[in-house]
Amino acid sequence: MRLLLVHPSALMYSEIFLRLEPLGLERVAGAAREAGHDVRIVDLQTQSHTDLHRLAASFRPDAIGVSLNYLANIPEAIEIARRAKRSLPGVFVFFGGHSVSFIAEEVLQQADGAVDAVARGEGETVVGPLLEAVRDGGLATVPGVVAPDGRGPEPRMLHTIDTPRPARDLLRHRRRYFIGELDPCASIEFTRGCPWDCNFCSAWTFYGRSYRKASPQAAAEEMAGIRERNVFIVDDVAFIRPEHGDAIAAELERRGVRKRYYLETRADVLLRNVEVFERWSRLGLKYMFLGMEAIDAEGLDLYRKRVSPDENFRALEVARRLGISVAINLIVDPGWDVERFRTVREFATAVPEIVHLTVMTPYPGTEVWHTESRKLTTRDYRLFDIQHAVVPTTLPLDVFYRELVRTQAVINHKHLGLCTALGAARVLAANLARGQTNFARMLWRFNRVYNPRRQLADHTRPVRYELPLPRPLEAGDRRQLYIHSRPVPTRGSRTAATPPEDQRPTP
Repeated sequence: MRLLLVHPSALMYSEIFLRLEPLGLERVAGAAREAGHDVRIVDLQTQSHTDLHRLAASFRPDAIGVSLNYLANIPEAIEIARRAKRSLPGVFVFFGGHSVSFIAEEVLQQADGAVDAVARGEGETVVGPLLEAVRDGGLATVPGVVAPDGRGPEPRMLHTIDTPRPARDLLRHRRRYFIGELDPCASIEFTRGCPWDCNFCSAWTFYGRSYRKASPQAAAEEMAGIRERNVFIVDDVAFIRPEHGDAIAAELERRGVRKRYYLETRADVLLRNVEVFERWSRLGLKYMFLGMEAIDAEGLDLYRKRVSPDENFRALEVARRLGISVAINLIVDPGWDVERFRTVREFATAVPEIVHLTVMTPYPGTEVWHTESRKLTTRDYRLFDIQHAVVPTTLPLDVFYRELVRTQAVINHKHLGLCTALGAARVLAANLARGQTNFARMLWRFNRVYNPRRQLADHTRPVRYELPLPRPLEAGDRRQLYIHSRPVPTRGSRTAATPPEDQRPTP
């Protein structure tokens, strides 16, 4: 069959700081090709809707799959499906991805016949059987598939994340992917899942608190095949298991692979495994994202981070000593007042690290979606992008956005302005010499993207598609949130999807 896979447009946050290659969609494409299908990809982060329409008209796909890792893209995806149904009679349209997995039935209802199915869970396991069922029948028997007339068996997890390999050759504009000054930048996955249970996050609920590792040989072989000099390691928490990080490093050293790396991890993981991060800094680890989320113990307890402020600040000192630049994320609670914003501005000014702000947003699949006591002020999918307030704010909404942008502007002053451009002149010149302009454009786009008037006006747009209302958890059983249920190991055994006890926090 001919399969066209689509990644939606970029969101507000990624208009400035990053544009990542759609690694998950590439892996789904790889699985579909292994099953014998003819596959194309359109990434609307780097291509236009006109490009999509032209390719659809010439390729004439039998099936179109749209990746929905972000709620804010759902209205765009439904409109893509509607246009596809009009222009390609008989085409099978399905959605898949992280966010849509939690609200599959509701999205099918909102699409009103434009979407034939939603694939819940890991796309690599479902795409082959789904396309086979589209051709031969039996859609209701495919694990992970939800159709308008019912839900099939529960989705299956990959036994190994070594395969399928991402179909990177299907992306037409690889030079447009970047993160900060790493321009261009590819992406790779060493592990999948997260054993922690932060209440604002849905990574652990999607994977059922499982944790799987690529083999060091497969990870190094894939890395060696990446053309780009810069690579973002997309793991939710990098190097939880130090021996795994060491083994991949050893394989890369043996192959002589030298690149520049960006990764995400936790403060306690960095402190526990300093030697691994030091080894990777010698391999080319230049940037690290730490989700601190809060600068005080009260905030960390609120989000169930299971880490202390002291650990966070000691981790920053370790990263500085290793020569790794750190980006910090802090969660802005809509309950903040002017004084709290001022305190955060002082902190952001005092530390050398980049400070990003994301607005606390209850997402389907997270625990706070079901437990947040404040009522939603909007159910517009487009506003669920961690840059808009979707629950009541203590400050008037216009004042909240003014304070938010004023505080976020500390980043502009410290890291994205003319001084930074001059300080990064060597990097900037090298990128421009190679024709790479993503980093240069980023330096001066802040004021055009982050604007309190724009954010306030977004709340007044007509709303056609709305999020479903959250439901309370029955008896507080958080396993009801899981998309994947991991196998229960017998005594003395351990499944590939289950981390050892010392790496699983106490519930």
